[in-house]
Amino acid sequence: MQMDPLADALNALLNAEKTGKKTLTVKPASKIIANVFRTVQRAGYLGELEYIEDHRGGMFEIQLLGRINKCGVIKPRFPVKHDKLEDEERKYLPARGFGILVMTTSEGVITHDDARERGIGGRLLAYIY
Repeated sequence: MQMDPLADALNALLNAEKTGKKTLTVKPASKIIANVFRTVQRAGYLGELEYIEDHRGGMFEIQLLGRINKCGVIKPRFPVKHDKLEDEERKYLPARGFGILVMTTSEGVITHDDARERGIGGRLLAYIY
């Protein structure tokens, strides 16, 4: 039984990156996992992302680029105001401008840089560097 599908998906992603795999299949698929993976893909950490429908809820086929050193979920999902994003960046990322925080906002799932640029806050979901 899965307790946190997003944590399981990011853990599978990190393990595949560490072992040097070129592709990864993540199942089951959900909207939040899809949005996080698309955000990470736009940031340049993942290659092609394909959703494959099956009778058990679908899965993702991901092309890995070998750029991820570490990733994970942030629990509990803290609400963060846009002016406090720098504090959270210091807490979860190793250096300024290195890596991304993925967060859910009223405008969808975006990176912390996009949220700071738009002047909106949200809840932290994951970190990737």
